[in-house]
Amino acid sequence: MTRVAFLLVILVSTFGLAQQKSLFNGENLDGWTIYGTEKWYVADGLLICESGPDKGYGYLATDEHYKDFELTLEFKQEANGNSGVFIRSTIDGTKISGWQVEVAPPGHDTGGVYESYGRGWLVKPDPEKDKALKMGEWNTMKIRLEGDKLTSWLNGTEMVSFTDEKIGKGEGSIALQIHDGGGIKVNWRNIQITELD
Repeated sequence: MTRVAFLLVILVSTFGLAQQKSLFNGENLDGWTIYGTEKWYVADGLLICESGPDKGYGYLATDEHYKDFELTLEFKQEANGNSGVFIRSTIDGTKISGWQVEVAPPGHDTGGVYESYGRGWLVKPDPEKDKALKMGEWNTMKIRLEGDKLTSWLNGTEMVSFTDEKIGKGEGSIALQIHDGGGIKVNWRNIQITELD
């Protein structure tokens, strides 16, 4: 190893490029809070959300708040699969304030961004990009949020990238959603976050 490479390794390990951490331990829901009566549980190392008898909205939110970050996770939709990943969000009962990066069945704008109880759809992906979604298989979503800029990727395809002043001022948790209506089941795994300085 050259001296320069060795010094670079020392610098990175000492001062760090931003550190990645896991938000889901594969064993239980430590670090998360359930909102609503829908089902959130762990089985075979997977985080699973499933419609309950009330067929209402449900959320699983991080206890910590995250401002600027890069989040990666994997999801596999079963049945309807209508869900989402909220950023900089706060929840009262099952009323959420924040922004959702959509997770939905084919043809329903996975990777687009929706503002709940506010402006509605802010941006949808080009319909051609919908072919990046693999229904019934594992998909990798990445969300990068820095200041007022939000970018989403699905299986390596950039879905949307835009800036929004209101998002830039947002504060809150990361939350997974289960849509109302019943018949929904989504599996999640490898939920990793890197906070940006």
